[in-house]
Amino acid sequence: MGRATARAFARRGALVAVLARGTDGLEATRRELVELAGRGLALECDVADRDAVDAAADVVEGELGPIDVWVNNAMTGVFAPFWEVEPDEFERVLDVVFLGQVNGTRTALRLMRARDAGVVIEVGSALAYRGIPLQSAYCSAKHAMKGFSESVRSELLHDRSGVSLCMVQLPAMNTPQFRQVRSKMPRRSQPVPPIFQPEIAAEAIVSAALRRPRQVWVTMATVRTILGSFVIPGLLDRYLAATGYSSQMVDEPEPADAPDNLFSPLPGDRGAHGVFDSRAKRFSVHDGTRAGVPVVAAAAGALALGTATALRVVRHR
Repeated sequence: MGRATARAFARRGALVAVLARGTDGLEATRRELVELAGRGLALECDVADRDAVDAAADVVEGELGPIDVWVNNAMTGVFAPFWEVEPDEFERVLDVVFLGQVNGTRTALRLMRARDAGVVIEVGSALAYRGIPLQSAYCSAKHAMKGFSESVRSELLHDRSGVSLCMVQLPAMNTPQFRQVRSKMPRRSQPVPPIFQPEIAAEAIVSAALRRPRQVWVTMATVRTILGSFVIPGLLDRYLAATGYSSQMVDEPEPADAPDNLFSPLPGDRGAHGVFDSRAKRFSVHDGTRAGVPVVAAAAGALALGTATALRVVRHR
């Protein structure tokens, strides 16, 4: 999804820098950015490392100029019941998915507040409102991100800052993560259907950067999940207890020695899409809700980087 977003910005003439752990995916992304926009920057960085994020941002500004748009998109996960997730595994997910975005936001605000201009996009999820089985750490991180974003947004408004902060809440996406994150389940993992292609998310993120709404709910699947968590939370608890395990697995055994990217990146460039192209939706008529008003975002063809700790820093020309 991060790669799809980088390409979507580059197609519009933006100068784009990408930060991630895996060098193979980074180099492939850099080549695509150069092809699309004539220039691009790729820096190896684990966004869970606050100092590394700060240093990388300074390199970006030195190479490409002031950062106008900062997109936080770091993720990793563990598919397992909570009691089977080791403390260091749980903490690592929080370090990447929550604190990685906190680190990115802190660095972006250090640069943007001094200029009184810019926008920070926090890539969230419908799971920021509704926890599901087998993803306790990831859901915790997304819930925390929502609260963090609301606090920071209010502080920016208090200061009458020219910096905006927007959350983009996503549905299940067909990205390579489902063959990279750690799983302790008997069968291989999948996104909870309906599944959407990452280009839909990329176009919603670009639209949010240009329009700067408070929040965007991408696709009706996200709208239903969020509203359902308000209206029938107890019923959803029981529904997910009955269906939440099976809906996140396919009929394929999980290899006992399957590598994962929880603590270190996997080699290779996996591109944008996961293994669910035949089932993933490429278009969505209704892509979100902003302050109660429907927002429509068109999907566009692109590729994506499936790195666990991928941070996108984007500058418009």
